[in-house]
Amino acid sequence: MSHKDLIVHEARQNNLKGITVRIPRRALTIVTGPSGSGKSSLAFDTIYAEGQRRYVESLSTYAKQFLERMAKPDVGRLEGISPSVAIEQKNPTTSSRSTVGTATEIQDYLRLLWARAGVPHCRKCDALVQSDSPSSATQQVLDTMDGQSVTILFKPPRASHDVMLETLSSLGFVRVMIGDDVHRIDDLPKNVSLDNSKLSVVVDRTTTSEKKRSRLADSIATAFVEGSGTAEVRGEESIKFSQALRCIECETPGTRLTPSLFSFNNPHGACDTCSGFGAVLEYDEALIVPDRSATLQQGAIDPWTKPRYTSRRTLLRSTAEKHGIGTDIAWSKLKEMDRNLLLYGKSGRFVGAIPFLQGLEKKRYKQYIRVFLRQYQKAQTCPECSGNRLKPDALAVRVGGSRMGEVANMTPPQLLTWLKNLELGELKSSIAQPILKELKARASFLDDVGLGYLTFDRQTRTLSGGEAQRISLSNALGANLMDTLYVLDEPTIGLHSRDTARLISLLEKLRDAGNTVLVVEHDMDTVKKADWIVELGPKSGEQGGELVFAGPIGSIGSDTATGAYLNGERTIPVPVLRRTPGNRAISMKGATLNNIKKLDVDFPLNCLTVVTGVSGSGKSTLVHNVLYRQLAKRVKGSHGAKEHLGEQIGSISSLTGWKHLDDVVLVDQTPIGKSPRSNPVTYVKGFDDVRSLFARQPLSQARGYTPTTFSFNAHGGGRCKNCDGAGFIIVEMVFMADVFVACERCDGTRYEREVREVKIAGFSIADVLNLTVDEAILRFKHQDKLGRALWRLQQVGLGYLKLGQPATTLSGGEAQRLKIARQLATVSKGGRRLYILDEPTTGLHSSDVFVLAKVLDRLVDAGHTVIVIEHNLDLVKRADWVIDMGPEGGPAGGTVVAVGTPEQIAASGSHTGQFLAPVLNAD
Repeated sequence: MSHKDLIVHEARQNNLKGITVRIPRRALTIVTGPSGSGKSSLAFDTIYAEGQRRYVESLSTYAKQFLERMAKPDVGRLEGISPSVAIEQKNPTTSSRSTVGTATEIQDYLRLLWARAGVPHCRKCDALVQSDSPSSATQQVLDTMDGQSVTILFKPPRASHDVMLETLSSLGFVRVMIGDDVHRIDDLPKNVSLDNSKLSVVVDRTTTSEKKRSRLADSIATAFVEGSGTAEVRGEESIKFSQALRCIECETPGTRLTPSLFSFNNPHGACDTCSGFGAVLEYDEALIVPDRSATLQQGAIDPWTKPRYTSRRTLLRSTAEKHGIGTDIAWSKLKEMDRNLLLYGKSGRFVGAIPFLQGLEKKRYKQYIRVFLRQYQKAQTCPECSGNRLKPDALAVRVGGSRMGEVANMTPPQLLTWLKNLELGELKSSIAQPILKELKARASFLDDVGLGYLTFDRQTRTLSGGEAQRISLSNALGANLMDTLYVLDEPTIGLHSRDTARLISLLEKLRDAGNTVLVVEHDMDTVKKADWIVELGPKSGEQGGELVFAGPIGSIGSDTATGAYLNGERTIPVPVLRRTPGNRAISMKGATLNNIKKLDVDFPLNCLTVVTGVSGSGKSTLVHNVLYRQLAKRVKGSHGAKEHLGEQIGSISSLTGWKHLDDVVLVDQTPIGKSPRSNPVTYVKGFDDVRSLFARQPLSQARGYTPTTFSFNAHGGGRCKNCDGAGFIIVEMVFMADVFVACERCDGTRYEREVREVKIAGFSIADVLNLTVDEAILRFKHQDKLGRALWRLQQVGLGYLKLGQPATTLSGGEAQRLKIARQLATVSKGGRRLYILDEPTTGLHSSDVFVLAKVLDRLVDAGHTVIVIEHNLDLVKRADWVIDMGPEGGPAGGTVVAVGTPEQIAASGSHTGQFLAPVLNAD
């Protein structure tokens, strides 16, 4: 082994079984294997964690307090490790202030460009805003008054006659002008007072010519000094000059151009109305009256249905009776003037719903009031800045004729085109050159990682985990580091096959720059491009964690799971028979949101439909934000979107076929729980049966134990009193990583000793939580209800999970499959449901994708409908119906380019068809 390579000795983190592996430096290494085989444990929890920990340990104690501290991984020894950077598949941003522009620093460079090369315009009349200097004022006088006799003047500060006379005499000035009359100071008429608002002091009288440029400049400079930055030159006409920024037409004061003026995160630049958010919260009738078919008796006005507003309901009834408004008439059928009275009007003690809510705002210091009011507010584009987030002074500044808001709304390709055509003067071009270089580089990197469809003002919190990861990758490329270890987690997620090749070239670019690139990946096209491959397995969970293969990509054999798929000996088969769409379908017309404009599309019922297309083509917008929200509103009675917090709902002109559904279920990758107490067995409703089983044991009955006794969540149960059922104690270490110590009282088992004395076949309740799903099925094979719950977990490929594994340690793909397992429990209960899944193959090895495909087939065979947003061609080829979107991403997308069976898509010539055809032909 070369001493220059990264060598991991005896890695035992999580389920790793003391493996030793070599990873070549300055190479592209892929870590692969079945789901749960230990890939992330090796790449992130061991290699990255140790590299980051060693770097942080080299810093001062003070600096360590402000950085993420990582615990020392369970590994014997690591040799040759470099400073490491993790680019994970998650989006930690929750702030509405963070945008793609700020996350990539493009916004920072735009701010600098506008501050150094911007041309200010008046916020009122749009004329130029400028300041004068002695040289520019002299040039203007020579250009417009050449050959004229002129007088250079300034206005002095107001003072009494005697003080003004003494001051001007001491400064050497001999003439003043009042109105159009010039007077000598030493020969003032008795009726002339120097305490006059029209008084101006004469600095010089001369004739303008090129020969007298120096004299003119000196005189104007003197006028600026004595006149507090203002001067006036009178000839046949009068010209006023000022060293302060102001509009040349209407004299409106301007603002000095600084980078902070163009920052919506700085009070100096943020719009005063929306505080830099680009939107304001306004009360919306649709939220106040969510059901227009409801009557006043039925609580049409939602705020007054709350228990605390009984008096308001009484007042509403009396007001309705007084004005002849029927309380048993649907809201939609009330007269418009009556609706306006109830919403906005005032009658005696009665005030409409909106003034009532506005009146409560003075109590916003109370949290429950803020929460209550937010239910009825909707984010509207700020009327002051039109969503551009900046003050009028900032938005009035232009570079190349464009305003900041216009450029911030561009995509990377559009910005590159704008920069290419940007024309600046010679001076400003030299100043802006380094700024333009950085902007071009960062926009190019974003485009290269497949994010060319994102606009720079897109909120970061709305990005998927894959998109956020690729933004981090583009930032890494811009850093130009060498001898750094980059660890990436499935960077191909969310990428169409068309874009994967571009991503691979970027990974190779990172490697060629002298870095070590370590990628956890399942995509076979990416795996084939690796220099070195590390496969873990042979299976998942407790049966994984072993080194199956490590070596050059060309030497892997077909005796491993990955090798068999790479060499073509194993494939995911195309269905022998596809389901033929019938006459029943969900038909949606006029779908509009983001880049989707008045789109008509049909989703066949009782089929497996895959919605695919290039990244950014509008798949999630169509299926999640339009179809699901509209169906949920009709089938469930509520769309479920927090519209007032910015989650959008697409509009449609019509939706038919939804009455064939009894329910619509969204199965996404959001965590199943935010607490470590949530785990697989509690999520699938299996733990209740386990607790009941233990409560029925003779020892439990003798001691009076109930199912609650065996809960680690319930107060007063049998959970450990020291750790409250967590199993560990957190020790805050300030500048070192927090230490998680097993609870001394319960030895990390979560339960009191007496509770653990109750056993079934030698297993306590704590032992059961430590079993994997596969092991538990064997132990509880006679428990039908519990066995079925565990069997469903096994069917979605999660047999390797421990029953008590904390939900916070599950990946997005595992969380999604847990939700699918939970839905399998409802298959036999009847009803017709529509299941919507967003990239369920995330985190799945090819062998696991086939397992998932069979589960989806089971749902369809049970009479349900499944719609999947997916790029994985192995799942696309198994679909009954495919809707292909494109043709490109962003503004160039949002349309359906092909629809039909996978074979029809392959023959369509679309981007998806070009990559799908070889996959179908290979089978």
